[in-house]
This record gives sequence, C-alpha cells and structure tokens, in this order.
Amino acid sequence: MLRKTNIFSNGMASQAFNILVRNSLTYKKTYDLLKKSQWWSAYQLEEYQLEQLAKLLDHAYTNVPYYTRVFDERGLKPKDIQELKDLQQLPFLTRDMVRANFNDLCAKNYSPNQFQHVTTGGSSGTPLELYLERGVTDAKEWAFMKTQWDRVGYRFRDKCAIFRGYKVPVQDNTFWKSQLFGRWMLFSSYDINNQNTPDYVKKLKEYNPKFIQAYPSSISLLAMNMNEMNIQNAVNPKAILCGSENLFPTQRKVLEDTFNTRVYSWYGLTEKVVLAGECEVSNNYHIFPEYGITELIDENGKVISSGTGEIVGTGFNNYAMPLIRYKMGDIGVLSTKKCECGREYPLLERVEGRSQDFVVTKDGAKITLTALIFGQHFNAFSNIKELQLVQEEKGELVFNIVKTEKFNADDEKEISCKIKSISHNQIDVFFNYVDSIPKTKRGKHRFLIQMVKAE
Repeated sequence: MLRKTNIFSNGMASQAFNILVRNSLTYKKTYDLLKKSQWWSAYQLEEYQLEQLAKLLDHAYTNVPYYTRVFDERGLKPKDIQELKDLQQLPFLTRDMVRANFNDLCAKNYSPNQFQHVTTGGSSGTPLELYLERGVTDAKEWAFMKTQWDRVGYRFRDKCAIFRGYKVPVQDNTFWKSQLFGRWMLFSSYDINNQNTPDYVKKLKEYNPKFIQAYPSSISLLAMNMNEMNIQNAVNPKAILCGSENLFPTQRKVLEDTFNTRVYSWYGLTEKVVLAGECEVSNNYHIFPEYGITELIDENGKVISSGTGEIVGTGFNNYAMPLIRYKMGDIGVLSTKKCECGREYPLLERVEGRSQDFVVTKDGAKITLTALIFGQHFNAFSNIKELQLVQEEKGELVFNIVKTEKFNADDEKEISCKIKSISHNQIDVFFNYVDSIPKTKRGKHRFLIQMVKAE
C-alpha cells in the first residue's frame, strides 16, 4: 500500500539523491534517531510524541492563522494539550477545509523559498495542493523510508528496478532508462503487455537488480504476463518494495510465487501525516510514532482503540503547512497485538482503501472491497491479468477484465455467484472484456471507480 509518496513522482527519480546531498544533516539526524527509537519502550515513544506535539502546537498557534483561530474559538492554548487524548479537543481537518483555508494554513514565519509545492494524486476526485517545508520534509521522509527498507536489507548502493508510473520515451523497444549512475533502472509502467514482456524480462535479467520498487499494479501485471508465457526464474531480487497503492492478497501471492521473494509493503501519503510499513516477520503495518500521531475514528468521529475506522493523522515533519488531525479518507483496521519483531509500534492489520472504496447494494447498504473481493478466494482471479470494478448504479457492478487465454465461462459463473452470495443477492454482476485498463496520470491503477454516492 499502499498509496501516495510524493518523493517518487514522475521525472523526480534523482530527487532522493539530491535531498541527501543538500540536507544530509537533517537526514542523518533523523535516521540516527530512528535506528535507536524503533526499539524504545511504549512509554519512551509516547514521551517523544508529547514533546514533538507540544512543539508543533506552539508553532501552529503562533505562526499559522488557521490554528490561531481554532484555538481561540475554543478558548484553548497549546499548553492545554498535556496528553495525547487531549488532542481530541481540536477539530478534524478535511481536504475541503484545506482548500478553503489554504493561505491561512501556511506558516507566516516562513519565507516563500521555504515552501515546496506538491499535489496529491487525486484518487478521491480532485487533487489537493499543499506545501511542504522545502528540503527538510523530504529529507526526514527519506530517513523514515530508509529505516523501513533496512528491515529487508536495503542499502542505497543496491541496484533497484523501478516500476512506479514512469513514462519512459520509447525507442527501439527500449522501455527503460538508467538513473543515479546505474543504481536505479526506471521501467515504463505504461508499456507492459504480452508483446513487450520478453523485452522487459531480458532487461531485468541483464540488469539483475537486488530490489524492485513498484506500484503493485505495475509489477503484478508483468508477473501475470510472465506466468502466462511460462517465464520462470527470470530474476530473483532480495525483496519487492511495494507502495503508493493498496497491495491486494492476490497481488502479493502472484509476486512472491513469480519472483520467489518477499514482498514488502508500506503506507504513506503526500500529505506526510502517517507512515507505516511491514517488518521482517509480519505483514502488519507498523505505524511510526516518531512520524506523527495516528488516530482511528468510527463513523461518529469517536477515537477507537481497535477494529475498523477512518485514519486520522497529525504529522510532525512539515512546519510550513502543518496538518493537525487530518482526515485523509482512508480506512484501516487497528490491531491490539504486539509484533514479534519487538517494536512497540501500533499496528494496522491492513489498510482497506479510501472511504469511498465501498460497493453500494440495491437496498443502499455499503460493502467494503475487503468483504466483497479480498476476503474471499476466487480461483478465477488466477486467469485474470487486470481487473477494475465500476459502479454507476446501486446494486450493479461491472467487472472490466483483461483476461488470459485460460479464462472461461466457469470463471464468470464463480465471480457472479460469490458476489451475489456475499451481498445476499443485492448486487448484479456484469462483465466487460477489454484489452487494457487505463492508468491514472501518475501511472496508478484505480481498482474501483465509484459513481454512486452512499447515503
């Protein structure tokens, strides 16, 4: 999952290198902290969070007009927030509120050249514009990312094949280009098909990467093509690092079977308020307490301590435009367990996607994609290269399918019967067979296109 990490946007492959060069002290200080703090006790981590929260709130109240107004309207001062639960005295911040209060959310003690303009991918409809603290936010981000990837043995000097939405100028069946002095090989995510797959595989074997960084949809499509062509053991990386989209169970399985390696996933956002990733021994997402404060809330806005809820984040790493109690619209499942790795980090069992990633039944009920699709086993999915769901009417669901030669009427029947069963005959299934499924401008795959507004 996973979803939106701006440091990998198109045309910015060398940004990581430049960040580390220009802001090496910020990066090193953060990285050195994380190497130690990941083994702190729960008490030490909470003390650190309270210390960082106090600094953030003092800054926001003093320098950010929106938060000055929020505190004053409630008769609060930053010193009134003494415990993590006290943060609940402050209101939630939504994407629409960010747009409506854009200028007032910018810190007035920052000069114009300290603001770095970024936009989200717009998976919820309209991209969101915001500012990061130029250089600083991204340098800290890379320290966190490197700490995560350390868990699977990643080193900056390692060769990586990148499948993350890049559109490489194609010439003479060349769908890739080298960056960072050969440490990264950027592969086009827009040209993966049966005809080009042998060229991709040949280049992968020649390059022999130690790691693959990828959108799950891009590398899964290549894996499916390889399986269909019976291409085995083409390359065996140490791990596949997946992010910026949800990693679905079917994708994990096909990737681990095809490449005979571990798939490692993380969850992050362009807004830089929450970051979480898997560890060496678990597929649970370990939420970084050092990155910010993460809350899960129910439908009434009440903070929950376990179970399914909407993810709310307060980030520590962007003072240029602080986002406090920001609702990004993602749904997660919070676990009460402790991981065997020994880290005292809170755990997300899974991230179920955005709050609009529900299918609406004939009677107006909502069913999550996890319950409808990923909580069931479909033999038919082994015969599907790409899949996209489209809902334009209540109780109707269109399956856009790029099928393999093995796909047949029995697969249609299985999908239709299981969807009807899990929805108690409240969803009618229709099939639409296509040659390919268009990607977003950033090269991502939208699994569900939802046009029905749930009540």
